[in-house]
Amino acid sequence: MKILVWLAEGTWQAGVDAARVAAADAEIVLLHVVDPALAAGVDAARAGLFGRGRDPAEHSDVIAAAVEDAERSLLHAARTRLGRPARPLALRGRAEREVTAAAAGADLLIVVRDGDHRRLGPHSLAPATRFVVDHAPCPVLLVWPDQPPALDTIPPPPP
Repeated sequence: MKILVWLAEGTWQAGVDAARVAAADAEIVLLHVVDPALAAGVDAARAGLFGRGRDPAEHSDVIAAAVEDAERSLLHAARTRLGRPARPLALRGRAEREVTAAAAGADLLIVVRDGDHRRLGPHSLAPATRFVVDHAPCPVLLVWPDQPPALDTIPPPPP
């Protein structure tokens, strides 16, 4: 059995905890995706703060190195928390597309809710996560990153 765990900043711990209870012989893949548009956004913000006269390529290597260091740290922390062997998988691209494609060979995809944690309902999933849940080519285990809200938080039915 191959289990793919999508690691996203802020919620990855719940996904790893869910994978920890998997069968001992399951192959676990810890997936993290970085959107290249992130670095472009950092460069644009920097230009806005310091002026456009600077060469954007001058700092793009520094930004890329920082992103890779953060990703390595996250994958290491996830493997440590899991407490058993796991294969790290670092991809680049739009998260929803990369996760969906990576799930093609999985028997189970573990996804953590990343939207509104205060109430039950569709807003508990961010758009990229909703895309993955709707399009995953394998079974999906959807977990809360913390305690689920009470049942009385379900929105009322439409009038």
